[in-house]
Amino acid sequence: MELIRNGLEFTLKHGDHVILECTKEKPLVYIGIGRETVDMYRGNFKIEDYVTERRPLEVTGVRQVEDGVCFDMGDTLALTVCVNGDLAQLFPEQKDPSVNRFWLRVAADENERCYGCGEQMSYFNLRGRHFPLWTSEPGVGRDKTTYVTWRSDVENKAGGDYYNTNFPQPTYVSTKHYYLHVDSTAYGDFDFRNAGFHELQFWEVPASIRIQGADTYLELLEKESAFFGRQPELPDWVYNGLIIGVQGGDGRSFDLMEKTLDHGIKVSGVWCQDWAGKRITSFGKRLQWDWHYNQEMYPDLPGRIEALHKRGIRFLGYINPYLVEDGELYQKGLEADVFAKKADGSRYLVDFGEFYCGVVDFTNPRAYQWFKDEVIKKCSLDIGIDGWMADFGEYLPTDDLVLYNGKSPMIEHNHWPALWARCNYDAVKESGKLGEAVYFMRAGGTGSQKYCTLLWAGDQSVDFSIHDGLATVICAALSAGMSGCGITHSDIGGYTSLFGNIRTRELFLRWAEMAAFTPVMRTHEGNRPEENFQYYEDKDCMQQLARLVDVYTMLAPYMKKLVAENHEKGIPVQRPLFLHYEEDDRCYDLQYEYLLGEDVLVAPVYLSRKETWEVYLPEGQWVHIWSGREYGKGTCRVEAPLGDTPVFWKKDSGYASLFREIRKKHGK
Repeated sequence: MELIRNGLEFTLKHGDHVILECTKEKPLVYIGIGRETVDMYRGNFKIEDYVTERRPLEVTGVRQVEDGVCFDMGDTLALTVCVNGDLAQLFPEQKDPSVNRFWLRVAADENERCYGCGEQMSYFNLRGRHFPLWTSEPGVGRDKTTYVTWRSDVENKAGGDYYNTNFPQPTYVSTKHYYLHVDSTAYGDFDFRNAGFHELQFWEVPASIRIQGADTYLELLEKESAFFGRQPELPDWVYNGLIIGVQGGDGRSFDLMEKTLDHGIKVSGVWCQDWAGKRITSFGKRLQWDWHYNQEMYPDLPGRIEALHKRGIRFLGYINPYLVEDGELYQKGLEADVFAKKADGSRYLVDFGEFYCGVVDFTNPRAYQWFKDEVIKKCSLDIGIDGWMADFGEYLPTDDLVLYNGKSPMIEHNHWPALWARCNYDAVKESGKLGEAVYFMRAGGTGSQKYCTLLWAGDQSVDFSIHDGLATVICAALSAGMSGCGITHSDIGGYTSLFGNIRTRELFLRWAEMAAFTPVMRTHEGNRPEENFQYYEDKDCMQQLARLVDVYTMLAPYMKKLVAENHEKGIPVQRPLFLHYEEDDRCYDLQYEYLLGEDVLVAPVYLSRKETWEVYLPEGQWVHIWSGREYGKGTCRVEAPLGDTPVFWKKDSGYASLFREIRKKHGK
């Protein structure tokens, strides 16, 4: 990075690329005053802003300071720029306390692409759109032109849009070989629509802006992930087979496990999300948010878990950071005074859809420790549970809520997922189970990476819709990987079934064949199990699933290597093609293909009723894993019957013998 000064003007460059310009004609910083309105309904937010003032700032003076150069911008702001090798940091100092809107303009060009902003579901290349950064429910339907989204908006205020995500992050990676991260948890909006600049908006003056460059994208991700912290490696038991999502109590859940095993499907874990009990709502089957095992549904669960362990099978449960008001733990939490309150000191309860819950105040060290010790450790880890879905994290309300640390919930809202992740991480680490237990999360933000053992793509619809179905989890994995979170997976077959949208056998198998080439395979019965296709209802499907799970287990040596690379270097398991083919311009706009490591290319069939599939292959010789046929660089069309998602491996791979063995056993 190079800072070039010219009187009261300056330019920041990385190599030949201009990153920042601050001149009279091109102001770098705009400030303003705004007044927002925020309406939350069951995790869905309607946010509007009324800006009463916005103006550019001019540099009025320059001072040399200890670590850099300070540019005074009148009585409103001072901006210190520090450059050290490949790293530039900007530190704004707010002088006018009335300012609550901040815009930064970053130099851009028309050919530039940008990636990241957390986990984005609809668009991998961010250019041409803006992305509000606010953790929330993604919405049921994320395309305002569809019936499902319209119906969700009308009935439940729950229809999403292309930018809604559980995991937003104020970070992006540019094809100018730098990443930019803003140290702020306030509401933000990264706008990539202008050909000549990116405009980054925050509803506060941020603490700092970090810009770091590298010669290659692999080096860049290594630096970015070193800054955020890297995910731990997955436990070895994960690679032993499928984690089956079943529910309904001891009898039904473990009978389905036995049926699964009887049909030759390898099982690594049994995930019973209703281990703490259930309740029925208009949405479908919900859980009893009281995080200890339900002795009516799962009598002697500790004994059952011990028996499973003897068979090499693990048990997983479910928790989230809220406690239902009619539960035992809520009463204990009241006695321990762990909940956030209203401004008048009264109880604050959140509507989660026909039941109400207290918000455990993780900014209170005593509340944090209580939940970590009394809920996660005592109720889950101490009875032998090997993992869980660490759900939610994005629901922190913003109206009339008072937190222990005194910060506004508008500032803490985007920070909440990271606090929730750290609480799970600390419980597991303090129990000596790091590397043995695995929890998977959908909510995330800056700092989640180090504390998230496994990301999960959230509640996709049970269909092939581009903005809400199978396709979205491919884009989600790639964008999350560019944001420092490189181990992710999804519900096989999706989750959300509403308004006549029902999972089919075809969708399940297409999802499963892709999941065989991701770090973890896990099923979910969905929110309405009885109405949707389940693999255990179909003998042929179980046969195909057994084959796919066997492929997944055979890939374990290769997959473990990739997971270790993510832990050691921050290089994601599922990678955009341009990470390894920087000179191939075609690779930069592919969001539905990915490299599994460097040696395997996966092009999932994400649309319905397809028997063949078009694939783009970069430089080299590629071997189709199912037929053994070789292909060179370019576009090809291959057979893609159910069960055979298009997968290719590099002919000169060091794992060639492994891929040949898979072909020999499971090819056509």
